[in-house]
Amino acid sequence: MVRGRISGLSVRDVRFPTSLGGHGSDAMHTDPDYSAAYVVLETDAGDGLKGYGITFTLGKGTEVVVCAVNALAHHVLHKDLKDIVGDFRAFYRQLTSDGQLRWIGPEKGVVHLATAAVLNAVWDLWAKQEGKPLWKLLVDMDPRTLLSCIDFRYITDVLTEEEAFEILQKGQVGKKEREEQMLVQGYPAYTTSCAWLGYSDDTLKQLCTEALKDGWTRFKVKVGADLQDDIRRCRLIRNTIGPEKTLMMDANQRWDVPEAVEWMSKLAEFKPLWIEEPTSPDDILGHAAISKALVPLGIGVATGEQCHNRVIFKQLLQAKALQFLQIDSCRLGSVNENLSVLLMAKKFEIPVCPHAGGVGLCELVQHLIIFDFISVSASLTNRMCEYVDHLHEHFKYPVVIEKASYMPPKLTP
Repeated sequence: MVRGRISGLSVRDVRFPTSLGGHGSDAMHTDPDYSAAYVVLETDAGDGLKGYGITFTLGKGTEVVVCAVNALAHHVLHKDLKDIVGDFRAFYRQLTSDGQLRWIGPEKGVVHLATAAVLNAVWDLWAKQEGKPLWKLLVDMDPRTLLSCIDFRYITDVLTEEEAFEILQKGQVGKKEREEQMLVQGYPAYTTSCAWLGYSDDTLKQLCTEALKDGWTRFKVKVGADLQDDIRRCRLIRNTIGPEKTLMMDANQRWDVPEAVEWMSKLAEFKPLWIEEPTSPDDILGHAAISKALVPLGIGVATGEQCHNRVIFKQLLQAKALQFLQIDSCRLGSVNENLSVLLMAKKFEIPVCPHAGGVGLCELVQHLIIFDFISVSASLTNRMCEYVDHLHEHFKYPVVIEKASYMPPKLTP
C-alpha cells in the first residue's frame, strides 16, 4: 500500500577516481571518474523506508546536476506519494515541463539527468512500499496502470496508448513461464570490463582469458582513436576469445559519417556484431546512412546511451538507423520514459540491449530489461545487457551475475 508524504529530499555528489586505472576510458572520454548525483527521498509514513535514486556522470559536472536536483525539489516535497504514483504521467510532465527549468532542456541535458535521479528515487520508494523489487512491481502491474505512468506526448505518430496496451496484452501470454525462466537462468549479459581503451595489451589478454574461464561468451572492445591500434587490439582480442565468441565494438561518438563507414570496413575482418555510437548521438540520418552502408559487411549499428529522450529514439526507429537499441536508466526520464522506448522497440521489433556500467547503472537497468523480456519483448534473440565489473562493492545489494547472466533481484528487507 502506497503511503506517506515526501518530507525530505537530499542529494549528494559522489565520485570515484576510476581514471587513475584507465577504467571506463574510451576514444572520447579518456579520463572518466565514475560519479553520481545520489538522491534520497524520505516520507512521514513512519516505516523507515527511503527512496534512493541516481544519475550517472563522469566527474566534473556532477555538482551541476546536484544544483538541478535541488531546483526540482519543490515539485516533490510535501507531496503525497499516493498522489504522485496515482497520476504518474501528470507528475512526470510536471517535472519535465516546469515553465522556467524546461528552457535549459527541455527533456535533455542536465535538467533531464536530474529528473531521472529524482524519479528513480520515487520508483525505488514505491517498489519498497509494495514489498517488491522494481522489476516485479512492473511485471505485476495492470497494463492500464503501467501505461498511466508514460507520457505519450510527441510519440503518438509512432505509438499510441492503445497500441501500447495491445502490446502489453499480448505479453500476458506465457508471462508466468518467462518469469520462471528469468528466476532460474537470468538475463544474458556481455562484458565491457576487458577492453577499455586505456588498458595495455597484457591487461586486455589477461582479462579476456579470465572472462572466458568465468563463462563469458560476449565481449565489447573500445575503438575509434587510432585505426592501426584498433586493428592490433581487435586482432589480439579476437585471437584470445576465438572465432565463435561474440564481439562488439564501441566508438563512443568519435567519427564523422564517412569516416565511420571507412573505419568499420577495415575492422570488418574481426566479425563484430555491432558498432556502437559510431557518430554524434543526435545525428539520426547519419546513423541511418552508416547502418545502410554496413549491411553488406554484416555489421549492425547500436546506439542510445546518450540519446536525450524518447523522441530521438522514435526518429532512430523511424529512420531504420539502428539494429540494436540501447536504453540508459539515467539518461532518459527514469522508468517512465524508458517504458515508452521499450514499447516502441517492440513495435519495430528492434532488440533492446541496455547500456550499463558506471555507478549503479547495472543495478538499475537490470530491472528494466528483465521486465522487458517478461512483459514486452518475450524474446532473447540478439538480446543482451551490458555488464561492467566496477564499483559494485559500494552497493548494499549489488548485481548478481551467474554464468554470464543477470539474476533477478529478490525482495530485500
